[in-house]
Amino acid sequence: MQPSIFKSYDIRALSPGEIEASDAERIGRALGQLYKPKRVIVGHDMRTTSQPLEEALIEGLRSQGADVVRIGLCSTPMFYFAMFEAQGSADLGVMVTASHNPAEYNGFKMMRGNGLPIGQGSGMEELRDLACNELPIPQAVTNGSVSTDDGVLERYIDKAWELSGLTGDFSDLRIAVDAGNGMNGHTLPKLLGRLHGARVEELYWDLDGRFPNHEANPVKTETLDELREVMKKHDCQVGFAFDGDGDRVGIVDEEGTPIQGDMIAALLSQEILRDHPKATILYDLRSSSSLPELITSLGGTAKMCRVGHAHIKKQLIEEKAAFASELSMHFYFGDLHGSEATDLVMLLILKIMQREGKPLSQLWKPLKKYAHSGEINFKVTDAKAALERINAHFAAQAKEIITIDGIRMHMEDWWFSVRSSNTEPLLRLNLEANTTEEMEAHKAELIALINA
Repeated sequence: MQPSIFKSYDIRALSPGEIEASDAERIGRALGQLYKPKRVIVGHDMRTTSQPLEEALIEGLRSQGADVVRIGLCSTPMFYFAMFEAQGSADLGVMVTASHNPAEYNGFKMMRGNGLPIGQGSGMEELRDLACNELPIPQAVTNGSVSTDDGVLERYIDKAWELSGLTGDFSDLRIAVDAGNGMNGHTLPKLLGRLHGARVEELYWDLDGRFPNHEANPVKTETLDELREVMKKHDCQVGFAFDGDGDRVGIVDEEGTPIQGDMIAALLSQEILRDHPKATILYDLRSSSSLPELITSLGGTAKMCRVGHAHIKKQLIEEKAAFASELSMHFYFGDLHGSEATDLVMLLILKIMQREGKPLSQLWKPLKKYAHSGEINFKVTDAKAALERINAHFAAQAKEIITIDGIRMHMEDWWFSVRSSNTEPLLRLNLEANTTEEMEAHKAELIALINA
């Protein structure tokens, strides 16, 4: 087993190849040895290798005396919900998935019973070292048991509807929803079956771990092209697109415009603060200044956070925040102990549209005050040297420098963030200015420094 498969947020690699059933069994043993769990919740996505990996993982966990509860096919939000439900009764959870990665990948997302992920700085290094060690991991005196819980989907959907508060007649609603052959094809039929009278155009709801139609990754706007075509053809008011494991959702308005993640967060923050006045809301450091300004104007407390779910969930739980968001279209809910729930995001957007009675474009565009670059990625040979060049060039003129994740510098009337990716050998740039012309000029300056 290669140490490189242990990433910042999860375990992820080619499978078969870099992750085999024997590796899954060893990871199960290592998890059991490290955490001594009495009860473990295990689920899996629809990838062709997921079930064999799950079976091997379970054998490894059982060999350490852990009792395993199998929840079967699940999206990542379903898995998180199962862990949220089991607070106090489950010590550990593992989902077999490679998130939005292409079909040839697989891996494991892992969570402690306290709701915090196992990631870099929170257990991943210890797990890696034990799993990659050639020494045998002793077996428990008695193997753990295996049981099945096949009711998670229904309970998850009940909870999403309860938290959304969405009610009424949907006969005038026309939406398009692209599951990308991923795990939301498992949740959508039951979830949207409750939108009585609505017209729902379905794209790729059949589960297929080969992803034969397009990559299930709504951050890449080209993956939304078919959704936009269907929306135009059927005069839809909104479109939703989910990634492979269902923990990210992209949204397209009635004009066919994809909405940036921080603007989705702005819409949702308005709704969250209606139900949780004066609440704390977290936003990642790549987000537009429009977002914290909106939160503050509505009486909430806006706090910046690092990128990555391990960091965000920890801060959300510690600060008892009501909501958190990432530019990459991850959304976290305090009412679910920091869990992501893209199905709830969809219901809340529909609720906002229903209540306001306006086209979606008229609801989100007024919230966007500045010109944001979106995230731009660079392959560089020496990320540290690039960051040093940028720091030397801009530090003297910066009004504020934030170093919680790479560098974020605030100038008189613009800001930028440059950080190393936690999952790929890349530098990621985001910047924002008052006008598109100013943003483009500053972007060119930063690109030149990064590529120097």
